[in-house]
Amino acid sequence: MAKSSISELAPEGARAFVQGHHHLFIGGERVETGRNIDVMNPATGDTLTEVPLAGNVEVDAAVAAARRAFQGYRGLSGSQRAKLLWALSTLIDEHAAELAAIEVLDNGKPLGEAVAVDVALAAEIFRYYAGCASTLEGAITSNSVPGMLSLVHQEPIGVVAALTPWNFPLLETAYKLGPSLAAGCTVVLKPSELAPLSTLRLMDLIERAGFAKGVINVVIGGPDVGDLLVRHTGVDKVAFTGQTETGRIILKAAAEDLKPVSLELGGKSPNIVFPDADLEAATGGVFGGIFFNQGQACVAGSRLLVHASIADQLVASVVKRAKSVRLGEGFQPTTDMGPLISAAHRERVLGFVDDAVSEGAILATGGTKANVEGLSGGYFASPTVLTGVRRNMRVAQEEVFGPVLSVVTWEDEDELVDIANDVRYGIAAGIWTSDTAKAMALASRLEVGTAWINTYGMFDVSVPFGGRKQSGGGRELGHAALTPYLVAKSVWVNLDARPVNSGQSIGK
Repeated sequence: MAKSSISELAPEGARAFVQGHHHLFIGGERVETGRNIDVMNPATGDTLTEVPLAGNVEVDAAVAAARRAFQGYRGLSGSQRAKLLWALSTLIDEHAAELAAIEVLDNGKPLGEAVAVDVALAAEIFRYYAGCASTLEGAITSNSVPGMLSLVHQEPIGVVAALTPWNFPLLETAYKLGPSLAAGCTVVLKPSELAPLSTLRLMDLIERAGFAKGVINVVIGGPDVGDLLVRHTGVDKVAFTGQTETGRIILKAAAEDLKPVSLELGGKSPNIVFPDADLEAATGGVFGGIFFNQGQACVAGSRLLVHASIADQLVASVVKRAKSVRLGEGFQPTTDMGPLISAAHRERVLGFVDDAVSEGAILATGGTKANVEGLSGGYFASPTVLTGVRRNMRVAQEEVFGPVLSVVTWEDEDELVDIANDVRYGIAAGIWTSDTAKAMALASRLEVGTAWINTYGMFDVSVPFGGRKQSGGGRELGHAALTPYLVAKSVWVNLDARPVNSGQSIGK
């Protein structure tokens, strides 16, 4: 392992954890494999630590542990599961500073964002689903057969394979664990090998919260480990967040034994600005929509669809703000934007910019690697705004997943709708106008899972979130997120002493 690179500004607890010895978690045991991979600090390009890689043996063991734990965990009452989830949320609050610092070291995001978004929302998710666990209900349903009672029970689907990404490591883990644990499922987690540390620290808190051994297991690895999990016959359901291309591969693999799959995938979200919009508010919404988390978000408002009459004015305001962004390490209070996750990802992002310019787009600002004083090895990229973008350009069609804003102008509202929907993705959109009725009408015409009006990127644990088209299927957050982890079982009871011919129920 190369030299460790840990900021002196990181809290002592976070530093101690990162510098410690790391393990997989299987059946309540800490497991070593003898095969390790370095975890990099994206702000410096140096090694933070190393973590063990799983293989066939570890995946088999983790799934077996989850299966053993399932009968006991599903047998808990809803209130018992609620107490466990609530205890975990409390522990996350108590360790918020440490968890946020681990996220900064591992992912590179600014500390303020990690505290206010990643950790705070993760704790709230577990609190919300604690409430859901104790309120799950079945039903007595009406039927047309005399003397027969029909009941519907909601049962946990079983063992869940949860594959999470590197852009919001702790938060995405909570997205998967909250509803699955509330429903009574057991889980095998596979965090991204690029940023697994907050998930490993969370496992320590899961133990302290009192979850039984094997209810939650963690294996680490790349696509090969993910494939082993998805294809495993002991897994009953797959939940994945990540690239659309990977989601397609997962669907094909899960189809072998018809596993249900929830997918939260990529996006190419339009941020739409009308001439009557509050331009100051729209500037802030467009700026935050693309540069939050370094543009590494599925909901990034990467397409600015602005009316031609105000395009120059709005773009000038956004460019001015982009040029003022202060890049740096996430612990520095002056940092507005951190690094990208890896050198390879930065090259991919900047490759989109180069292609766009070669196709005729105009580079209004950015588009280069950024050198930050004292952090020459970091994976920084300058905030980028491209004007003169045509709707069919690669940069306007494909997910860049970086701080790159593509500006497309429009004049007619029907043309606008056509441009907005003319991508394979459909996860979110922003609409900026002083006419709420017009905004509501437009929202109904957009092929997206979420539409924000005069705001962008708002989330709450009670509001479902998810995409359409190739942005995925299923929903996270809210009660809707519980559905994929539950199975409705119908139970018929003969209340009449006389035998009933089974054919009666189907009209024979």
